[in-house]
Amino acid sequence: MNTPTLLGLCAAVLIGLGLYGLIVNPHPLRKIMAFNVMGNGIFLVAAVIARRGAGAGMGGDPVPQALLITALVVAFAASALGVALVLRLFEETGSASLTAPEAAPRTPAAESEV
Repeated sequence: MNTPTLLGLCAAVLIGLGLYGLIVNPHPLRKIMAFNVMGNGIFLVAAVIARRGAGAGMGGDPVPQALLITALVVAFAASALGVALVLRLFEETGSASLTAPEAAPRTPAAESEV
């Protein structure tokens, strides 16, 4: 197994784990982290493609590398904004959950008491 194939498989695992975490976890901070893991997998795929697209004897294509650096900065800024929004939500509501207290599912025992 050569290096680009191994890196491609690692990227696929990162994307899969991020997608799983995005779907399964209801907590907003965990969703932000899962989105970051998925984004890192996509960045790894783009880096492998940039490396394989280079000419013979060259280190890599500089245009995709510049785009990756820009994407990393944008992803960091978006993550910081997401965390700031979740902190503001916690300050306002006292909970970091996105579900309203009225919308909480009722259990059969709670319905019989009413």
